[in-house]
Amino acid sequence: MTLFEKIIAREIPADIVYEDDLAIAFRDIHPQAPVHILVIPRKPIPRVGEAAEEDGPLLGHLLLVAGKVAESLGFNSAEEGFRLVINNGRNGGEAVPHLHVHLLSGRQMGWPPG
Repeated sequence: MTLFEKIIAREIPADIVYEDDLAIAFRDIHPQAPVHILVIPRKPIPRVGEAAEEDGPLLGHLLLVAGKVAESLGFNSAEEGFRLVINNGRNGGEAVPHLHVHLLSGRQMGWPPG
């Protein structure tokens, strides 16, 4: 069972900012920006590169949830803005083998991001 599955099961506490039947969003314990939220599916998909065709609606839902969370926290404007990141595999920066979207805001993001 992954760390995220334990959070979903409430075996590990998390600062949850949103949840519905398909997804849960919570504050990252090692934030890389003033606002760093993780949006994860309840369904355990190891990484985006392993998502199946039938997971398409769920993947879209994760992006919609990120937008809702950004709106609820007050940074879903063109001026304030935010960045979404999905890591895939070790060289992609993946640390937990459970698909998750990083929602980052609260500072100017650099480019290129790597």
